[in-house]
Amino acid sequence: MRHVCAAIFAALFFFLTGVTAALAQDITLRSRDGGVELTGTLLGFDGEFYRLKTQYGELTVDSSGVLCEGVGCPSLTDFVAELTISGSSTIGTVLMPALIEAFALRSGLSAKRETTGPDSFIYQLTDTDTGKTTGRFFFHLTNTDTGFADLLADEADMVMAMREIRPLELEQARAAGLGDMKKPGRSRVLALDAMVPVVAANNPVDAISPSDLSKLLRGDVRNWQALGGPDAPVTLHMRDAKSGLAQGVEDRLLKENGTPRGETQRHDTNARLAEAVADDPFGLGIASYSEIGNTKPLVLTGPCGFSLSAARRTIKTEDFPLTAPMFLYLPARRLPALGREFLAFSQSNAAQIVIRRAGFVDQAPEEVPIDLQGDRLRNAVVVANGEEGLTQLQRMAGTLSGMKRLTLSFRFEAGSSRLDAQSRSNVQLLARALESGTYDGRRMMFVGFSDGQGPAEGNLRIAQKRAKTVQRAVLEAAETADLDQVDISNNAFGEAMPMACDDSSWGRQVNRRVEVWLE
Repeated sequence: MRHVCAAIFAALFFFLTGVTAALAQDITLRSRDGGVELTGTLLGFDGEFYRLKTQYGELTVDSSGVLCEGVGCPSLTDFVAELTISGSSTIGTVLMPALIEAFALRSGLSAKRETTGPDSFIYQLTDTDTGKTTGRFFFHLTNTDTGFADLLADEADMVMAMREIRPLELEQARAAGLGDMKKPGRSRVLALDAMVPVVAANNPVDAISPSDLSKLLRGDVRNWQALGGPDAPVTLHMRDAKSGLAQGVEDRLLKENGTPRGETQRHDTNARLAEAVADDPFGLGIASYSEIGNTKPLVLTGPCGFSLSAARRTIKTEDFPLTAPMFLYLPARRLPALGREFLAFSQSNAAQIVIRRAGFVDQAPEEVPIDLQGDRLRNAVVVANGEEGLTQLQRMAGTLSGMKRLTLSFRFEAGSSRLDAQSRSNVQLLARALESGTYDGRRMMFVGFSDGQGPAEGNLRIAQKRAKTVQRAVLEAAETADLDQVDISNNAFGEAMPMACDDSSWGRQVNRRVEVWLE
């Protein structure tokens, strides 16, 4: 009897409903021997587990151990998984539909799309053999702000976000009983995009520094002459204020330096922003890398002489400083099996091909030989001042010679020892690769780098500590990996290979990172 009671009353954790409000009815769950029963309001059913609001609180019960009585009882044999996906139109317009259609094809399902409104549609997934409907994905395309609001209101099962969750949203999530949204598994990176400064094709300006870009956004610089261009006012173009792309720009470039100037021209889609800049000889916009249209992207440069262009490889490695991860955020509740299978597919090699074809940057790890490091090595030479700098550069070149860099980088939140959201996702990617034996028989080195502020010796110690932290996080996540098959170590080269100028807190944050090198 105690075993039966435990099966019924153990609250495993909060689960995703995947059902409509019509299920909010009283039901009774009875053990199969009739000895124990539980009555409550049905909050959800995911095809395997009931979720009820009872006098004991919110409980989750395995359907295989009980019988359901009441008009609100769902069908166990004809269950249809339903998931609501809300948020960024950048992600929801092309990428998510492409992934769902590919997932359906690989799963023996047909995917039929039905438009239900100007910003909403449904994908109905049907078994191609039986004709039985197995799932429905409801899409609500708005912006990142609205996606998080829907999650907090328990009206979304997945949030499409073009930025990390913000501190206020974290607090609201905790208050709403959603727990810590920064915990592993609460978010994952679907693909990568980038925030790219763009101008009209005939604009003579070819490059801009992040600090000048910040000044333009604030309104401190308003004329092209300050950037080496003509004597003409700069017209600033950005996405609408609630879009994840615009908020990502503010979080990266304006977090400590005010807000965008008031006369900024706003656009409701990435395509319209690109079109407006292409037609404006004196315009400058912050566009999505996936939709720059006929505009000319500017190279990021700075007073230290560095330069980096937005390209597939520099975005994938996060060498381009304005990389924009495309997130899915999830509540701390169980998804229906179909939803879990879709999320697993989204991380597969097949999904990475779909992501590339959709015009975004995939996350399939690639190995880049040291002789293809290009601007990075040039930057290393530029900063190698004095005997100490030359010694560090020689040590780095000697250590990494013959090795290849993996296109996964790891960075920490500002002023924190906690990895940022994209890096937490990268930890899981690398851990899964180790578990699958991808790097068996290889040598793997976690390499730490720092900014150039402060004594070089101290920077080297900090960089080494970061490398050890990332190595530990990956190995802890790779629970089933046979780590005896991989020679894993760590090293650090401090400030030897910066990605951006150290003239701003933003640039210093970019330079503080951990890379993975393979032999």
